[in-house]
Amino acid sequence: MHHILDPELAAVAATLPTADLSDLAAAREAERLVSEHLPVHEPQTPLSVRDVTVPGPSGAGDVRVRVYAPAERSGALPGLLYLHGGGYVMGSLALIDSPARMLAERAGVIVVAVDYRLAPEHPFPAGLEDSYAALVWAAEQGGEHGIDADRLGVLGESAGGGLAAALTMLTRERGGPRLLAQFLDAPTVDDRLNTPSMRTLRDTPVWQSANSPIAWGHYLRGTAEPGAADVPVHAAVARARVEDLAGLPPALVVAYQIDPTRDEALDYARLLIQAGVPTDLRHYGKAFHVAHFIPGTAMGSRMIDDRIEAVRRMLEA
Repeated sequence: MHHILDPELAAVAATLPTADLSDLAAAREAERLVSEHLPVHEPQTPLSVRDVTVPGPSGAGDVRVRVYAPAERSGALPGLLYLHGGGYVMGSLALIDSPARMLAERAGVIVVAVDYRLAPEHPFPAGLEDSYAALVWAAEQGGEHGIDADRLGVLGESAGGGLAAALTMLTRERGGPRLLAQFLDAPTVDDRLNTPSMRTLRDTPVWQSANSPIAWGHYLRGTAEPGAADVPVHAAVARARVEDLAGLPPALVVAYQIDPTRDEALDYARLLIQAGVPTDLRHYGKAFHVAHFIPGTAMGSRMIDDRIEAVRRMLEA
């Protein structure tokens, strides 16, 4: 696949480790080490960064969130819930620290990064319920941190994109906080794993298709078998009917050409469009899964610029 990639991304891809979820402990340790060595975004204007513990779902523990806010601001700012990736089984606040800082500074929003529970220790719906608890907190208590409760959005990458998409449905059904926008970056939304990209793209950087059945098996443990007819739509939103999606907030959906999850992102964007949801779709050719994380490349910089512009526009920041 490397000969198809953008040359700058291909050079970086050759240095990236391969994840292997068959040994989850080792994969998590490798992810932790990668997170420790990610470059830190140095904002040009001061930021306030605070760890906050918020009330969790009924019967569960509290949820840790990290709040990133411009230190100097006049009036309330939009709030953006940020859900990290990691196949529902990995990921952390450390993984998204730099892009969260960049969003707070450049988009002029207050970012609430959520340390949601991970499978297999905490399968569906634990991570989704943690995300909902964080959203309720942002709407009801976020004003203490400068969040405008009338301008809330959710952004998720990979598995976080799947959680973000499900969260928009959940909060609508529960009559919870109103979301102005959803930003779904390479969303992991289809447990059936039968799209052309999932079947044919094997040796790809960052995320390999061999990990997908393992991740879904962990996430759906105790709920349903991946691919079975009884998988809940809130676990895998690609199973939604068009009528299920009507009335959801406007969406930005991002897909990458050299990515096993490419087609489920494209297919979900099509469902949103058919449901009448205002949807912007961006497909990055010659790029791999969430390639915007790679600093110092022209394509990565363009992806970040596109994200910042969309967040500012869709949240009226």
